[in-house]
Amino acid sequence: MNKPAVSISLSSYGAELVRQRGQDFFIDVLAAAGADRIEWREELLTREVPEQLQAATRAQGLQSIYSSPSELWLAGQARPNPELINALQHAEAFGSKWLKVSLGYFTDNCDLQALKQLLGASPVQLLVENDQTLQGGRIEPFQRFFAAVEQHDLPIKMTFDIGNWQWQDQSAANAARLLGRHVGYVHCKAVARRADGKLVAVPPAVSDLHLWEQLLRHMAQGVMRAAEYPLQGDDLVALTTEHVAALARLGQSRLEPAHV
Repeated sequence: MNKPAVSISLSSYGAELVRQRGQDFFIDVLAAAGADRIEWREELLTREVPEQLQAATRAQGLQSIYSSPSELWLAGQARPNPELINALQHAEAFGSKWLKVSLGYFTDNCDLQALKQLLGASPVQLLVENDQTLQGGRIEPFQRFFAAVEQHDLPIKMTFDIGNWQWQDQSAANAARLLGRHVGYVHCKAVARRADGKLVAVPPAVSDLHLWEQLLRHMAQGVMRAAEYPLQGDDLVALTTEHVAALARLGQSRLEPAHV
């Protein structure tokens, strides 16, 4: 049975630790924990040299995703965000096969042909994520965006962030049903409400894993998935190993033969 590819978003280890250690520190952690991919976080970069990270991940047999906080579409602009060119170049420099950005302000006036030309000049695949904003965190704009993507035959997949839907009171189950066939990457994130009313990412409980299992039924078998919730403790390898194994199991019950 082929194990689904599991990634770890380095933001899971906490911004302070990641900036202090450098993102290169976590390559060995992820490799030892059995992860397949590593998600670089542009907003947490400090002294990293892209070519060195590319070589180090390749040496450990890891692939990578480059995460940029950029929005694909800016308010009132028909052409793609000018930052996209830089982000694609950065992703390539890091040896990343995928670039993750958020949707931004997609409207029917957005120039998909210009986007197609940009993507045609890059070997990096674009992944567009639902974030926590009003413009990029609701189901309906993604339905319209991916209808346009199909119409223009663009090589774009969705990053489906399970937890982020809650920031805009959207149903993750509804989103999976309506958008699941477009998904190429799943950000696994459980969410809790603090005493002050703020929503925060938390590690999954058993009930969360059951929910995620149901959501993945609407997506391609073995879709790439990532932890994007706090992974904090004294033994990062042991902790990461446990969560890599849990995420790899999601959706595998469909492939197991029935017991008679």
